[in-house]
Amino acid sequence: MDTPTVFLLLIVLSIAGFFLGRRRSRTVVAGEGGARALHSLPKHYGYMAALWALLPALGLLLLWMLFETSILANIVIGELPASVQQLPESERGLYFNQVVSYARGAVDASQLSDVQVAAAEHYRELLAASGKLKALLVALMAVIGGLLALRRIAPALRARNHVENIFKWMLFACSFLAVLTTLGIVLSVLFEAIRFFQKIPATDFLFGLEWSPQMAIRPDQVAASGSFGFVPLFVGTLLISAVAMVIAVPVGLMSAIYLSEYATRRFRSVTKPVLEILAGVPTVVYGFFAALTVAPFVRELGESMGLSVASESALAAGLVMGIMIIPFVMSLSDDIINAVPDTMREASLGMGATMNETIRKVLLPAALPGIVGGILLAVSRAIGETMIVVMAAGLSAKLTINPLEAVTTITVQIVTLLVGDQEFDSPKTLAAFALGLVLFFVTLLLNVIALYVVRKYREQYE
Repeated sequence: MDTPTVFLLLIVLSIAGFFLGRRRSRTVVAGEGGARALHSLPKHYGYMAALWALLPALGLLLLWMLFETSILANIVIGELPASVQQLPESERGLYFNQVVSYARGAVDASQLSDVQVAAAEHYRELLAASGKLKALLVALMAVIGGLLALRRIAPALRARNHVENIFKWMLFACSFLAVLTTLGIVLSVLFEAIRFFQKIPATDFLFGLEWSPQMAIRPDQVAASGSFGFVPLFVGTLLISAVAMVIAVPVGLMSAIYLSEYATRRFRSVTKPVLEILAGVPTVVYGFFAALTVAPFVRELGESMGLSVASESALAAGLVMGIMIIPFVMSLSDDIINAVPDTMREASLGMGATMNETIRKVLLPAALPGIVGGILLAVSRAIGETMIVVMAAGLSAKLTINPLEAVTTITVQIVTLLVGDQEFDSPKTLAAFALGLVLFFVTLLLNVIALYVVRKYREQYE
């Protein structure tokens, strides 16, 4: 039995545990005044029975999924001929992958040896037996957990507190998992970046003015010495982000002011969701729009004015990226402006100020910390964008502040360095992790600044 079917079976058993638990709670107090004699509501006893049936069995299912493949692989490989077991680990893994592919119907038997075909049949039998045993044990665990919960049900049982404690620990586990995931990402990038800095000096990386990560494969190879200067990538990232924010901040902020203070309720209820749809458009669509429409338009417009514009330019990528970020700035600014108390608006208007003066001298100063924080978060979003830059700004690592030329960014180079078959021992590949580490600290710094601004200048309203 496959895992999705076992999971559905587990859900059915949990639902059955809920109804049985609720019914059991009403039964034990049938002659003692009904549900009023219970400490908790009947549904809490049902939740307790459902959780007792679900959580232990779900844990068993997860453990089974985690170790099933490796255990079956060890069993099958252990029964292979000695000549196969003496192969290097990489070749033995490839040999077994062919066995698994045939067992799943991905390859034809003519591509395998008789030993591999027999091993595939054995693997298929083991997988079927494992599925049946998995379903049996998971169902048995769910039934035992549900029965134990039903046995504990009594009028004095604090079922509500019990259920709330379970959910509290579940939420803690999810939060702890998120922290561990973040820590794992940071450490994995950090360790690989340290390996890079052992090969390339940190000063050459952080202050170098040339980026050409082409390493020599042979000692006599020409023009492949490798230059890992980080500065051109950082300048290109800031240039495209600056163009994007020049577009996104004024348009997004003005849109937020209009929707918050001038638009009718009906117009706002329609316009704001429509503008926020832009945030859900895939970035690859924006990339196509930039490469096929905006970049040629910018080049033709520049040539008509006598300017030399590259076919892939920072200006084209920044314009489209700014359009993508407009809903982000608009939505955050609108929420922050609406959070300003109406009493401040009414007091300003009551003193004879116009709506324009009220917005400039009352609302915007009061909402400024939140707006600044939202803009810094939008900058982080712009710095991390990849697809638009790949398709509209190019891959040329030039040290320039001219938006009409082709530049590249940190994220684009990370993708470029890790595409294809790469050796993770060369500085060229390890440079991607160094770039990721620097990008992580840059975005982290922007987020910290945003939180600091919001907390320091935030007004507390009652």
